[in-house]
Amino acid sequence: MMSQPYRQALPLSPPEIYAKGVRVFYGPKQALFDVELNIPRHRVTALIGPSGCGKSTFLRCLNRMNDVVEGCRVEGTIQFEDLDLCKPGLDVVDLRRRIGMVFQKPNPFPKTIHENVAYGPRLHGLFKKKSELDAWVLECLERAGLLDEVRDRLYDSATGLSGGQQQRLCIARAISVRPKVLLLDEPCSALDPIATARIENLIHDLRQNFTIVIVTHSMQQAARVSDMTAFLHLGVLVEEGETEKVFTNPRDERTHDYVTGRIG
Repeated sequence: MMSQPYRQALPLSPPEIYAKGVRVFYGPKQALFDVELNIPRHRVTALIGPSGCGKSTFLRCLNRMNDVVEGCRVEGTIQFEDLDLCKPGLDVVDLRRRIGMVFQKPNPFPKTIHENVAYGPRLHGLFKKKSELDAWVLECLERAGLLDEVRDRLYDSATGLSGGQQQRLCIARAISVRPKVLLLDEPCSALDPIATARIENLIHDLRQNFTIVIVTHSMQQAARVSDMTAFLHLGVLVEEGETEKVFTNPRDERTHDYVTGRIG
């Protein structure tokens, strides 16, 4: 069914995030129905399903980005460390430092490459000395696989980078504030195949230090990069499990129909 090899399965790790009974409403319309999902630590979990199935809606629940959507209401429990992410009164600024997000379209600040990465650590007071901050900027760019390409133009505008470079810069910016979780909302959909391959290799490297949740419209990409896959359809979590099992031996007929291209 898939033209690309599956990632070799790893032993399951404890959940970094646990969601139970998650329901999302946009005004009177319900978008998610009682979603229950474990997201294991230092693994890549892919959310797949047809357009409009609730993938990005669920992803945005994990760092309260739905708060900025007028008329959106989230119910249920999402446990992360000592926090229930659905409870009112949560410090969303601190939450979004701990659970970072990279969006579908690269969105660097209209600032220098260096300032894009330095901005978050400076805002949160992570370093007292400029020399420490500068060294951390270089380390984040290195982790994002970008340093060799921008080392000589750190103080040039980030908007002069290619689309793939801008997306890797956004990943460097996201990890600069030392999150535990990275949310990637179709991070390669606007990129060419070469840039996409670089991002996928980067995801493989980053999972050693971060828990990653990726929304992807590409089943081939899910097979290449993820350890776990969750399939959503019409706002319902139909099936979740190890990626290879979900694709090659699904338990639910709807999953089988989707991965074989009968629905989508």
